[in-house]
Amino acid sequence: MKRTTFSVVFFCKKTKLTKKGTAPIYARITTSGRSTEIYTQCRIEPEHWNQRLERCMLRDPVSTQINGMLATYRTNILAAYDSLIKEGKTPDCFAIKHRLEHAAASSRMFLAEFSKYCDKRQKEVGIRLTQLTANKYHRLLRYMTEYTREQYRKDDLPLDAIDYAYIDGLNTFMQTAHNCRNNGAVNLLCCLKNFILYAIRNEWLEKDPFRYYKMKVDRTNVKVPLTKEELDTLIHKPLPNDRLARIRDVFSFCCLTGLAFTDVDHLRREHITTDEDGTQWIHKPREKTAVMSRVPLLPHPIALLRKYERDEACRARGKLLPVPSNAKMNAYLKETAVD
Repeated sequence: MKRTTFSVVFFCKKTKLTKKGTAPIYARITTSGRSTEIYTQCRIEPEHWNQRLERCMLRDPVSTQINGMLATYRTNILAAYDSLIKEGKTPDCFAIKHRLEHAAASSRMFLAEFSKYCDKRQKEVGIRLTQLTANKYHRLLRYMTEYTREQYRKDDLPLDAIDYAYIDGLNTFMQTAHNCRNNGAVNLLCCLKNFILYAIRNEWLEKDPFRYYKMKVDRTNVKVPLTKEELDTLIHKPLPNDRLARIRDVFSFCCLTGLAFTDVDHLRREHITTDEDGTQWIHKPREKTAVMSRVPLLPHPIALLRKYERDEACRARGKLLPVPSNAKMNAYLKETAVD
């Protein structure tokens, strides 16, 4: 069996003397004739350093603190060497250095860091993403907190403990405990994947737990667009009450302009312009991408805008159309389809 030698020496590097007369203290780790150096974040005046004892000779509070930090650093080096042996890995000097430099990453907690990431995303609302997208991250945090407590009996996990099994279990949990459809769960897992990539770029993680995880979107439930005949039928269909008629008007306006639900919800009078030929246009930045949309208005959308021009509810809310909440919109559309 090949013998491995191991030694640790602390020394004051006088070649890197600063203008204040202090020099950095390094730890030289040597294994089997190969060595590497690590800066201990401590500095000292060279004349106060005792190389034989590998410590500061003074007894003032600062020197005592430096000696204590070096003792802790030596302990950490020995612990890294011991852990590599127990893991069946080669405890060479470079592996020990890597283990020490990434010790901070292993101490990061998953849910705590994801919570900070959610706050970061919230600050990007209106710049990089919409409020609805930011809400997804907070919703995912709530699900992951529940899942971690239920499955692992802990309030949080180390960041580097997140693996394939955690992701797969979380996917199942969201679909069973919270009745998420497959595509909805995949949509939330994409938020988690964004965070994992963020952690990798910050060098908090070495491996991507999503590397072998396949997120398949169910194409069988993808909705197909209405045909012209179907849309015409909806527009001219007699409805039993004004509530459904208003929903039908909002939906048909979306169809005939190509604007998303949230864009119609945020549509204001200043977004409507008229060119030299008398054609009316919608000039409005899209809510999700901030890309300017330029949409010519057809006769029916113009008629709908005129219809609700004096509507008290719309005027009170400063809107051009009676746009409800997203949940009510979907529920009432299903009711319209049945009728």
